[in-house]
Amino acid sequence: MEPVSQTKFTSQVARQLSNLKLVSRLLAHELHAQSNSKTISLSKEEVSEIQTTIDLFIEEITRKQGSSFGTGSSEPALVASRNN
Repeated sequence: MEPVSQTKFTSQVARQLSNLKLVSRLLAHELHAQSNSKTISLSKEEVSEIQTTIDLFIEEITRKQGSSFGTGSSEPALVASRNN
């Protein structure tokens, strides 16, 4: 396997971190929108969007980790979800 160039590595990391930035912005928006209260509430849709973003990040990292080490399956591991 060819070594990953620094530029390619940097762009991969930036793309992966963009998912976490999205989660951070969603949470920051809710904190700002509900700033008058000591507690905040999120709709099921908002929680679902945050969970989906995190799951996609986990799957991408798992896929990258498997391809970098030449081990692991080509399928990402499933992530359990709780429905309350």
